[in-house]
Amino acid sequence: MKRLSARGQKWLKGFHLFFACLWVGGAVGATLMIFCMKPTYGMQLHGINQSINFIDFFVIIPGNCGILLTGLIYSSLTSWGWFRHKWIIVKWAIGIYGMVFGIIWLGPWASNLEHISKAKGISALSNPAYLHNQRMLYWWGSFQVATIIFAIFISALRPWKSKKT
Repeated sequence: MKRLSARGQKWLKGFHLFFACLWVGGAVGATLMIFCMKPTYGMQLHGINQSINFIDFFVIIPGNCGILLTGLIYSSLTSWGWFRHKWIIVKWAIGIYGMVFGIIWLGPWASNLEHISKAKGISALSNPAYLHNQRMLYWWGSFQVATIIFAIFISALRPWKSKKT
């Protein structure tokens, strides 16, 4: 199979880092909004939830998709390969987990917050469904952020290197 040139690999790395910044920055920003913003009236609450969804759809999702796409190119067109190093396998697991978990759970929880806050205003803060979704985002959103930050350190440190024979 054809390999990328050194120049091509530099461009690929630049795009990979750009998408990593989107994914991590968006996830950290959205999670901080959930933890730190304390609205006092309904439109503020809805605006916060709407902003979290905006970040999800236009920053986090493109970042995660871009990471997976550039990762596919890295694995296919460079010498890094798919399973040559254990740290690459762990990064693949984190990337795929991030996408699946975000699509199935995190995204719907965030969307539900927006819909409930739009309908109920500030009284959403006493709605059991709203509080459940918010609590899930507190815990699992934080876990998601921790795992993708872990992936950054795996990329930098490259632990569990394969042994040369």
